[in-house]
Amino acid sequence: MRPFLCALALSALSAAPLLANDSSAELGAGGLVLTRNDDIEMRSEDLFISAGQVRVNYVFFNRASRDVTIHVAFPMPDVTGSEEPLSIPTEEPENILAFRTLVNGKPVVAKVEQKVFVNNVDHTALLRSLNIPLAPHLESTGKEIEKLPRSKWEELEKLEIVEIMEYDQGKGMEKHPTPRWTLKTTWYWEQTFPANAETRVEHSYKPATGESAGTSLGWPGQVKEDWFKTYQQKYCMDRDFLNTMSRTRAAAKLEFGAPFTEQRISYILRTGANWAGPIRDFRLVIDKGAPKNVVSFCGQGVKKISATQFEIRRQNFTPTEDFHVLIMRPTENR
Repeated sequence: MRPFLCALALSALSAAPLLANDSSAELGAGGLVLTRNDDIEMRSEDLFISAGQVRVNYVFFNRASRDVTIHVAFPMPDVTGSEEPLSIPTEEPENILAFRTLVNGKPVVAKVEQKVFVNNVDHTALLRSLNIPLAPHLESTGKEIEKLPRSKWEELEKLEIVEIMEYDQGKGMEKHPTPRWTLKTTWYWEQTFPANAETRVEHSYKPATGESAGTSLGWPGQVKEDWFKTYQQKYCMDRDFLNTMSRTRAAAKLEFGAPFTEQRISYILRTGANWAGPIRDFRLVIDKGAPKNVVSFCGQGVKKISATQFEIRRQNFTPTEDFHVLIMRPTENR
């Protein structure tokens, strides 16, 4: 989908101050993954992406003369303890993206597998033996680690599971163990696809959206920066989009970036290639949220279908790349 692009700047914006940069990375989630099987084909995929929700409706067809039962999985994005704030939409220790699935209109009772890794070493059993929650981003996780004896802090630090940092929380400079592990979470279930019949699957979740309180886009020196090249590759920003950033920055009399905040959404689209054959009928709708927002993404045959929504349709589509959306929100709306 990358050779073509869509970037729409739809309205003039009043001057607003550039806010300090306060970024967090988006976490890419995506579609269902199954044990490879040449009998199950994806007849259609209807995908909706916005900053608030991702929804996918599938129609599968078992072309075999027998029922086929396989494992279906939904891998969540990895969550790593970091000095940067993580954009996690829920406080749930397991279902971090409020993942929900229906099969033929009925809820699926899925199982969850969670594992903790540091440098490709599995430390799940160790954390469970210490009664430490596995999600590194939760406040409760930090509190439980704090309760451990100092000798355990040092043991965990040697394994690079935590980092002992010194900072002031109102009682002077104190040492605090900080999670640094990576949590891998997968929801899975066993699904039977009846012979020579369609099966409808729907799932939805809240995306872990990357956000910035400001942007450097629109700055005259941006083209020399590595981050700009990354953005250009990832979001296919065209001349109209970049001119909007430059024009609004100049109108606001800002030295660096334009008067916008960023929202960044990633969707793991390549999992759609795991099914038998291409996706017969693929439809993608991107909703930028508000008419004054500006959006950029890589796409082919983009059609505007409402004041905030854009549609891409493909036939016999085999996805080879993941999908990324950049939404720019005027700071006057914050």
